[in-house]
Amino acid sequence: MTEAAIGVGLGAVALLGATMGLTACSVTCLPFIGTWALGRASGYPEALRHALSFLAGRVLAYTLLALAAGMAGLGLARVLGGVWGSLAIGGASILAGLWLLAGKRSRGCSRPRAPAVQTIRWGRPRDATPPFLMGAALALTPCTPLASLLAVAAQTGDPLRGASFGLVFGLGATVTPILLIVPLAGHLGKALNAERDWLAPWLTRAAGLVLIVLGLRHIVPLFY
Repeated sequence: MTEAAIGVGLGAVALLGATMGLTACSVTCLPFIGTWALGRASGYPEALRHALSFLAGRVLAYTLLALAAGMAGLGLARVLGGVWGSLAIGGASILAGLWLLAGKRSRGCSRPRAPAVQTIRWGRPRDATPPFLMGAALALTPCTPLASLLAVAAQTGDPLRGASFGLVFGLGATVTPILLIVPLAGHLGKALNAERDWLAPWLTRAAGLVLIVLGLRHIVPLFY
């Protein structure tokens, strides 16, 4: 493959990723990361950081998938799009739901309530772990753009070149409404909590349970 062809290929893959980020990615991902941000109810700054962590997980996953496709060929797509992909998505979603529920309990009720103006926080760095894992897992969702990416990477026969296609594809996919909608969800949750103090624990619990149910919907069918 010539350098010119590689350049054209990278441009086309980036455009493919952007197209997916603006359409299918948002539809598939928002129920997960949007629910997380709403349940956290921590305001715009933390929700934006978690949205970026979510997208970083997707970029890393696409890079690794394309690298593996450069070595293993198209068979990888069929494997990851089946049982293992569903397990990864379900497991990451359930972990995020449990993280929300455990986090609410760990904050406890013995600590004095802080004024509303102080509730905007970036959060603990480790709290960005569930969004990152969800982003990486959801990159395994079978779709035409992903199949096209893996086909291109497999044709290179070169893991590093395949990884470059995956990286460019993932960066293209970060052009997505998620960067706008998820911070708004975090801000909405914060506003609801500020207006109705009694709603805070119920909002977090409901979001956690929704994430667990979303995860189970990917895992339970595997056993039937």
